[in-house]
Amino acid sequence: MNWHRSPDRRTVLGGVAAVFAFAATARADERVAVHVVKGTGCECCVAWADYLAAEDFDVTQEERYGMLLIHFKIEMGVPQRLTTCHTGVVGQYFLEGHVPATDIRRLVAEQPDALGLAVAGMPYGSPGMGPEDKREAYDVLLVRSDGSTEIYSSYPEA
Repeated sequence: MNWHRSPDRRTVLGGVAAVFAFAATARADERVAVHVVKGTGCECCVAWADYLAAEDFDVTQEERYGMLLIHFKIEMGVPQRLTTCHTGVVGQYFLEGHVPATDIRRLVAEQPDALGLAVAGMPYGSPGMGPEDKREAYDVLLVRSDGSTEIYSSYPEA
């Protein structure tokens, strides 16, 4: 007697759906890790890290002094024209400056062929730089592997 029976189509599709539902739930529950490398005594660096923690990121921090911080930015591929006081790392990407949580989540989800995201300067009202309801307009730039940039998202003046 043959006890092995091939599953029917409905059983297979139900099993596949269950696996995808479990995988989606597991990903949704995972906290995204961001490591922040900052200069000494920088209050806006701490404010950005605190903002990320409040946005449910798993944040670690370290201070690097002078040339050690500059060398880290160079190693990560941050273009000199975009450098700020801190650099975050999420997966293989850098986050230079006051990058909003929404853009970090999008970067992690989309996994573009790029080095990272940057917010040039220190725009007032960007995360860690004052109240969002009084912000200056600014762009988040996607930095490609060749150092070129394109606008990833824009935040209008509030």
